[in-house]
Amino acid sequence: MFDVLVIGGGNAALCAALSAREHGAQRVLLLESAPRNERGGNSIHTRNIRVKHDAPMGHLTDAYPEEEFFEDLLRVTGGKTTESLARQVIRASQDCPPWMQKHGVQFQACLGGTLHLSRTNNFFLGGGKALVNAYYRSAEQLGIEVRYDSPVDEIEVNDGEFKAAWIAKPNGPRERVTAKTVVIASGGFESNRDWLREAWGPAADQFLIRGCRFNMGVLLKDLIAKGAQSIGDATQGHCVAIDARAPMYDGGIVTRIDCVSLGIVVNKHAQRFYDEGEDFWPKRYAIWGRLVAQQPDQVGYSIIDAKAQGRFMPPVFPGETANTIAELAEKIGLDAKALEKTVADYNAAVVPGQFDHAVLDNCHTEGLTPAKTHWAQRLDTPPFTAYPLRPGITFTYLGVRVNDQAQVLFDDYSPNCFAAGEIMAGNVLGQGYVAGVGMTIGTVFGRLAGEQAAKAAATITVNLKHSESSKAAA
Repeated sequence: MFDVLVIGGGNAALCAALSAREHGAQRVLLLESAPRNERGGNSIHTRNIRVKHDAPMGHLTDAYPEEEFFEDLLRVTGGKTTESLARQVIRASQDCPPWMQKHGVQFQACLGGTLHLSRTNNFFLGGGKALVNAYYRSAEQLGIEVRYDSPVDEIEVNDGEFKAAWIAKPNGPRERVTAKTVVIASGGFESNRDWLREAWGPAADQFLIRGCRFNMGVLLKDLIAKGAQSIGDATQGHCVAIDARAPMYDGGIVTRIDCVSLGIVVNKHAQRFYDEGEDFWPKRYAIWGRLVAQQPDQVGYSIIDAKAQGRFMPPVFPGETANTIAELAEKIGLDAKALEKTVADYNAAVVPGQFDHAVLDNCHTEGLTPAKTHWAQRLDTPPFTAYPLRPGITFTYLGVRVNDQAQVLFDDYSPNCFAAGEIMAGNVLGQGYVAGVGMTIGTVFGRLAGEQAAKAAATITVNLKHSESSKAAA
């Protein structure tokens, strides 16, 4: 019997497995549903982690105190967060970078452009794939057993107490694995098209999945069916506007369109539908997928002029360019007169100011609905560029309730069933997103879940030995 079973293969699962070994668990097994060459889940597409710090730390400049971090989170979630757990994540985040470095993760200076993250986010050298590979190397060195191609489709629980997990075998009978404790870090349900359709209706057929194809929500559904309390809304998640030409799965960060705040965004009728300059991009980029999902045919177009070039991270696909708005409309399949009117109305409403994309500047519109509250510049300098947009789902927020020890709540909190990562992120993220916080939640709760699972396993071991001694004495 294993001391700690970890289900999942991404950041949260790896942090849990490593932490469990560090806290005394002798036999730790990690089950990754993907084959080895696709291991790591959505974590391979990440770039950074948001970290609280009271003074400059490594590549992090200045300070980013708890209250500011919490206010940023509160703003994007609209208050839909469990404050005690959110603050727990924030406070523990400052201890993550040195622990990560101990397990081989390296950091680099923040990227430039429109990210504004040099003070708040630590960037991984080599990105998320390098981070995942470092953790797997550390796991091997610590003697953690890893099995690939091992999707778990069911867990056995009795009154909230974990008993065993069942591994689906496509070419044979299922395998039952027993363990004293379990950490479930198997992600959300964003790759499950049927479940997305249940939540969103036919609009879900137009969604693209930024992450891996393995996050089907199988264990999330199984846990809820077996009495685990759920938290969150199935329609809420990390959903960004990505290039409509992106692949169905694993497009990752390079498909994201980062020039939204530098121009305008229109729908298929060439109409604007939201304030492109509402706030800094790292705090608002994750609302745009949901906004596009609410438009006709779930499509939008981000339009900029030559003044915006060089101010944002270019996406992997080049945009459509033209010397006139009418020509651009024809290239992207919009009504030319309608787009010309939208641009003309926008240009006429722009109040010139001192443009500065590094601050909430005074360039805005007046008398226009929806307004653009910052970074409003006339679209008047050719060539004009357009990027087609679709909703890109990163991960979903429907999950299981946990406490501050990462224990899953059934009728009461489970003594030996813990959760970390996307499957419990809804406890902190009720809606919205701020860059890097998903990795913060996964790292903090992954480490916590592994520690608590190891301690619970040790208690179970002591109780078993005591029971055996009592039987022998009798």
